[in-house]
Amino acid sequence: MGEWLKDKNAVVTGAGRGVGKEIALALAAEGVKVVLNDLGAAVNGTGNSKEPANEVVEEIKRRGGVAIANFENVADFAAAERIIKSCVENFGSLDILVNVAGNLRDRMIWNMTEEEWDSVIAVHLKGTFNTCRHACVLMREQKSGRIINTTSAGWLGVTGHANYVAAKGGIVSLTRAIAWEMARFGVTCNAFSPGAATRMTMTEDMKESMKKRLELGAITQKTYDNFVKMPGPEGAAAIVLYLATDQATNINGEVFSCRTGKIARYSSPVEVKGIYKEGIWTLEELMELFPDTLGAGL
Repeated sequence: MGEWLKDKNAVVTGAGRGVGKEIALALAAEGVKVVLNDLGAAVNGTGNSKEPANEVVEEIKRRGGVAIANFENVADFAAAERIIKSCVENFGSLDILVNVAGNLRDRMIWNMTEEEWDSVIAVHLKGTFNTCRHACVLMREQKSGRIINTTSAGWLGVTGHANYVAAKGGIVSLTRAIAWEMARFGVTCNAFSPGAATRMTMTEDMKESMKKRLELGAITQKTYDNFVKMPGPEGAAAIVLYLATDQATNINGEVFSCRTGKIARYSSPVEVKGIYKEGIWTLEELMELFPDTLGAGL
């Protein structure tokens, strides 16, 4: 056990399996008391079970750590408040919030149903807002805290996941907004994008989709091999631990990618090229100028 996070208290959502589980285990190993929140649902968000969260709690206890299980649904605003309050009621305060809970309802945009859209947005984006909103009330009062949200490389755009992509892009923007609003209270908010083989990334549909893309020539053999050989979620924990420390006090509103052996920081969105004139642009002017200026290389 190190000294960087000793005696801190944390909530980790989606902590029953995959990336959330590894983060919860890593925090507990550093002396953090952890509320493990997990609804215990299937990958598509249906059903519930107490078993995943309870198993991780028992594992932490066997290793000498302190943890309790919570089975609330992050997509429910009132339930999210209970998740946050459970940390204070059991451990005395909330120092760290890590949002990992998620689900998948993959579909091409022309086939996606309203329910499939709403389900993914509700868990990923609204769920992240819900816990952040309630955590920020406490962290603002105590003038300290670390919020770490989960995005995905999918926020850059991938095929067949419009709901997931929109949610993960929204989480990046939400993270930046919270960072701006909470910085003056000593609270930071950052996001990380894990690359890991989990039940969400290695679904049968995803495996079949990647195989078909390879056969059609839409992806290279190297891309397919990298997918098949994707490492497990263990490599996602280190950057989360670091962002939770007091040493990371000046890191705010940033997005990191992480996988076994690699951690990288994304650039912030910036304007890369522009054209200027006095007054309003006309369509005729853009028809003439756009291809060799803003459109060059597209």
